[in-house]
Amino acid sequence: MVAQSLSSLLQRASIDDHEEILQSCNAALTKSKSDLNTQHIKVIALLKLDRYEDALRVLEAGGDALKKRAGLEHAYALYKCARLEEAMAAVTQSGASRGASHLEAQVSYRAEQFRRAADIYEKLSNEPRGEENDLSINSWATDAQLQWKGEAEYVRHDRPSREDLEAFETAYNAACLNIAKGAYAQGEVLLNRAKNICQTSEELSPEDKVAELLPIAVQYLYVLIQQGKTEEAESLLNEISVEDIPELSTKKIARNNIVLARQTTVNPYLLYKALHETPEATDNDRLFAFQDNALTGNSHATDLLVQKYDGMIRSTAKALSKSSCPSTEASTNLLSVYNAAAHARGETGSKGLNKILPLLERRPKDLGLLLTVVQLYVNAGNTTSAITAVERSLKSLEESASEADQDARFNPGLLSVLVSLYQLEGRKLQIRSTLAQAASHWRNKPEAPTSLLRAAAKSLLYSDSSADLTTAGDLFKFLYQQDSSDRIAIAGYVASKATLDYSQVESQLDQLPAIGDLVASVDISALESAGIAPSASSAAAAAAFAGARKRSASGKEGRVVKRVRKSRLPKDYDPAKKADPERWLPLRDRSSYRPKGRKGKQRAAERTQGGVVSEKLGEPASQPQIVSGGGGGANKNKKKKGKR
Repeated sequence: MVAQSLSSLLQRASIDDHEEILQSCNAALTKSKSDLNTQHIKVIALLKLDRYEDALRVLEAGGDALKKRAGLEHAYALYKCARLEEAMAAVTQSGASRGASHLEAQVSYRAEQFRRAADIYEKLSNEPRGEENDLSINSWATDAQLQWKGEAEYVRHDRPSREDLEAFETAYNAACLNIAKGAYAQGEVLLNRAKNICQTSEELSPEDKVAELLPIAVQYLYVLIQQGKTEEAESLLNEISVEDIPELSTKKIARNNIVLARQTTVNPYLLYKALHETPEATDNDRLFAFQDNALTGNSHATDLLVQKYDGMIRSTAKALSKSSCPSTEASTNLLSVYNAAAHARGETGSKGLNKILPLLERRPKDLGLLLTVVQLYVNAGNTTSAITAVERSLKSLEESASEADQDARFNPGLLSVLVSLYQLEGRKLQIRSTLAQAASHWRNKPEAPTSLLRAAAKSLLYSDSSADLTTAGDLFKFLYQQDSSDRIAIAGYVASKATLDYSQVESQLDQLPAIGDLVASVDISALESAGIAPSASSAAAAAAFAGARKRSASGKEGRVVKRVRKSRLPKDYDPAKKADPERWLPLRDRSSYRPKGRKGKQRAAERTQGGVVSEKLGEPASQPQIVSGGGGGANKNKKKKGKR
């Protein structure tokens, strides 16, 4: 009875000292350990004191009844202990409250499920409850992470509004989004804005200002380095005190950027030591994937500089053995690249290839290793061998029955490499068949890559096959169903179906802009006067047509005369004298040839066209013979003349 009264009193109390609340709860629980109200209040007090592991122990001891009663607190404790999968399951079971939605968005953000977090923040923003500022800050941060992750099509923000620029947190996150896009100049302007707001804020204490300005300075240093502003970066280094940064993740990034800004790469051993001074961040303070990939790459690069080849081979091989193969994760493929570099032992070109190719024969599904080999082949100008290497690995994936292997086989990034190689060699049929196979694989998947389907559909439009055109039409129709405002999909559908069945696309023509509207703003005269560079094929065709027309009009006199070098001209060459047109013929075949003597005239007559062939010698007869017409033999008995 006393414990219940105390529990009711604690629920109505407004004590600011959470340690005092915790002591009161412990005293009450000694008398009644099964009091759910007191246990719940104790969990809240522990969370307020940042004692998340202790809160989880109390929840585990309280059993399912306490977890159900304190579902939101349970999920939050799991989130703060970086047990994200369990936290997501707990927050889903806790109910559909607004607080649960906020926590679900935080868990999704920390688990790098940024699209899910962005959807939740957008839903919460549509039903404002007085936390618009917090929602704006978090949604800008989520969009920045989407941009860094390479999912720019899901970014919702473009330019910050006036309200966004009134808080330094929103201005800082807007700067991060521009930095992720590569707009460093705009990012620098927004970082200055965030810095000024933070410095002049009346709501922050001096200690809070220092804590908030350090991450801004670290991000500012990165922007200056990317823009090549070395002198400004050097002056900013004095404002950054790495040891005062509480978060290990921010401290690690700051130390990395400071080392690179000071250009300590002269001595690789000092660089190696500097980059390994800060311990790894863990739990909810750990780096995001794009940050960890960059810093891991820097760490392995310094390992190569100090020639720790064997150690890198062992460490990367151990990490790769724990990952699935094939993998499309950037972190896994980065390990494969550095593993290959360690095996090459500083060799490049053909020597490096000779040491890496045996690895690819043993690990044909290692995509990171495959791309390394392809890059070395391309650098050497051997595109054909690069294509062969990719096709061999794709064949090994195609023979697998695993669905993950099939998804890797038709990965858009990997296929873009193969298509680029095909383009270098002009293999149009292979490009079309590769994209068509990929489209047939992805079109029935829940999250089909739109860019790949569009590329496949465009490629099939150039085919003369009715089957390919039908497939192109189906792909464009699928894209239109995904996005009804996609004019490219509408135009592609019309182009693919028009030659097959015009009646199917006649109704879609009204959705396309008129040709006159598309070219209304084009000044053709200005373009022609400025000069338009034609494509290679059109230029060659135009030149051939113009040349043929010129020859037919002017004949031989219109031909271009080649310039002959003086060393090839005869000594008695006279440019004013017309050259003999038969000078290339043998002497006896020229029209001016006149044979001398009886035998010469006889041979000339025998070479006359139309002469009778002699049966005895197989040569033309010198004179035509008269053939007797009957049985008369008047000269039969005539005696031969001879000497008497």
